[in-house]
Amino acid sequence: MDELDANGSSKEGFGSVEKVVLLTFVSAVILMAVLGNLLVMVAVCRDRQLRKIKTNYFIVSLAFADLLVSVLVMPFGAIELVQDVWIYGEMFCLVRTSLDVLLTTASIFHLCCISLDRYYAICCQPLVYRNKMTPLRVAVLLAGCWAIPVLISFLPIMQGWNNIGITDLIEKRKFHQNSNSTYCIFMVNKPYAITCSVVAFYIPFLLMVLAYWRIYVTAKEHAHQIQMLQRAGAPAEGRPPSADQHSTHRMRTETKAAKTLCVIMGCFCLCWAPFFVTNVVDPFADYSVPGQVWTAFLWLGYINSGLNPFLYAFLNKSFRRAFLIILCCDDERYRRPCVAGQTVPCSTTTVNGSTHVLR
Repeated sequence: MDELDANGSSKEGFGSVEKVVLLTFVSAVILMAVLGNLLVMVAVCRDRQLRKIKTNYFIVSLAFADLLVSVLVMPFGAIELVQDVWIYGEMFCLVRTSLDVLLTTASIFHLCCISLDRYYAICCQPLVYRNKMTPLRVAVLLAGCWAIPVLISFLPIMQGWNNIGITDLIEKRKFHQNSNSTYCIFMVNKPYAITCSVVAFYIPFLLMVLAYWRIYVTAKEHAHQIQMLQRAGAPAEGRPPSADQHSTHRMRTETKAAKTLCVIMGCFCLCWAPFFVTNVVDPFADYSVPGQVWTAFLWLGYINSGLNPFLYAFLNKSFRRAFLIILCCDDERYRRPCVAGQTVPCSTTTVNGSTHVLR
């Protein structure tokens, strides 16, 4: 979402030292986002086990959206932030703004789909999950993650629907005070602010909260069952030991997966909630939110584009192994062992099609 100096207030120019600090910071954010998301995409493409997991298709698509943010949106925002001027013209300003809205909305839609995938995998029986998350439905969900955001980005912005009723205010604030410099101003009227924020953030956020709350309840039940199995110290009556071991392994794996995904969703909300709250409040406050606040909240959201890959690396054993293989040039030490007679199978078993997702 691009609300760079959206209230139109004039910004004081940065000094040389401040510009160096700003440039260093935004360059680090961009580099982190580009390299991290590329690493995720390459890891899934090269690792056969990761490609078997349905959820990872959403993760790759999410990484692609974040990569596009870091390549197509953030660099131009960084240049304007440091130079304190927009030099690329009004049309490209609209294109960049539309891409910003599109890719940001696509990101949260992907996270919403991942939460629904986890809900069916953890809270439902394996057969229900396989029936719900078929390859066709996964493809439809992925298409929706990209198609629906177009309806609140390129379509209304290029048509100027977000400007209805505030055109004069935008023109008045487009030029830098006491100079001929211009900004890429993106101001929105009340209907667009509410519609965009509800569709892009609040509805998906509500769905994710409901899904993860149900997952949390189920995880607690699973933890209790694991504890009861451990206390019993023997297989349940009428069930072979292998069945109980498989059930316990599944419960532990899916419970850890839920916790990890909750961390990822929590980081997203911390990064983007300030922006979307301000996005709704500002039009009702006569666009009085300072430009510095908009800029801070905007770049806080951009940080999220580079954050998810590091969450995968530190919290996900399968992704961490795949990252190490790539970074260490296919070092055999990081490949999955395959020794005859070992208790851990060479090809990993999947649970509900998702055993190795974020565990």
